[in-house]
Amino acid sequence: MRPTHRLVAVMTAGALATGACSSGTNASGGSESLRIAAVATDRAGMEAVLKAFQAKNPGEKIITTYSDTEQYQGTLRTQLSSGTAPDVFFTWPGNGNPGAVEVLAPTGYLADLSGRSWTAQIPEGIKPLTQVGGKTYIVPMTFVGIGALYNKKAMDEIGAKPPTTWSELLAFCDAAKSKGKVAFALGNQTDWVTQLADYALIATTVYATDKDFDQRMKSGSATFAGSGWKTAMAKYLEMNKRGCFSKDPLGTSFETSVAQLAKGDAVADIQVTSVLNQAESQAPEGTEFGLFPVPATDNADETRMPGAAGAGFAQNAKAKNPELASKLIDFMATPEAMNLYAGATGTLPSIPNDQFKVDPALQPLVDFQKEGKTVPFMDQLWPNPKVQQAHFTGIQDLFADKADPDTVLQQMDQAYKEK
Repeated sequence: MRPTHRLVAVMTAGALATGACSSGTNASGGSESLRIAAVATDRAGMEAVLKAFQAKNPGEKIITTYSDTEQYQGTLRTQLSSGTAPDVFFTWPGNGNPGAVEVLAPTGYLADLSGRSWTAQIPEGIKPLTQVGGKTYIVPMTFVGIGALYNKKAMDEIGAKPPTTWSELLAFCDAAKSKGKVAFALGNQTDWVTQLADYALIATTVYATDKDFDQRMKSGSATFAGSGWKTAMAKYLEMNKRGCFSKDPLGTSFETSVAQLAKGDAVADIQVTSVLNQAESQAPEGTEFGLFPVPATDNADETRMPGAAGAGFAQNAKAKNPELASKLIDFMATPEAMNLYAGATGTLPSIPNDQFKVDPALQPLVDFQKEGKTVPFMDQLWPNPKVQQAHFTGIQDLFADKADPDTVLQQMDQAYKEK
């Protein structure tokens, strides 16, 4: 998910920020700093890792750059093509957006990491999303989900509990509205946010009954327009008509939606789980949050959650400081680094280990993962970034009454066929 998280969006926000994590003499005797770039929502995770890495490598100069997803992707591609890209940089697992491994690796921009010992520890469920042609090109850092993060105090104030069926979800929207609150904050002004509610519903409307949907899409025996995607989009619009979302989703940004959740003006927000820490940092002291899967039918046993490899990092094939870059990549694959990163970003480590303490709010994602009720972020298995862009634009058109689900899905099917 682009805008992992984005998805991974997926999914991110924040102004461009640049800063040196440290300064000093390069211990290897060279003059090159280690340059790193990442998306803004993962800044806390990256800096937690770099603090530990710097302690093990005193004297090295590290320069980091963080930016929002859309700006990051455009800048990265420009830097890679001009030979000015950072030594280590954030890369999305799978396919589906301009910064994904399946888009970047074939161009020769990424260093082959297949010979590293830690690659054998990558879980089989996410290993294909780190590889191209059987070779590993990124170290996956997190396992993230998409669900409804909720403010427990706000939930209590409307006298409700997390819904487990579609009917309960609509009643939940009514309860919030009757108390002057928004059931689900929604910032569709930010393009990558548009996909999240759709993905949360599609996990059930498509994959609960058609586990091989992505394979059938590849073979040409399935289409978006002729699947549970249409059901999900109809439900997305029904939620909007019911008053489930922020008053003006297209006029609401990602940042505003998170603020609504943090303050309790909105009870919940369908988001990537990595946004949890951002909500916590903005909420009044003592505010507690929870997470619930978004139901799409009246059979709770059918409910699925999107859950997939989130953040990934690659080494520039033409890194100016390859020795230190390689050292950082290997450190990032350790339980110490993964736990620091996951803990700081409200996610789970991509390679499970016994030392990691799960945030209680994320327990539903852990449970669904164990029960085999998670499905990959939809865009991670798409053949090109054009499908995701058609989805973003299509949802915004739906909310602006400029299109209907049939039109949007036909456009996505057409984009899927393009190379």
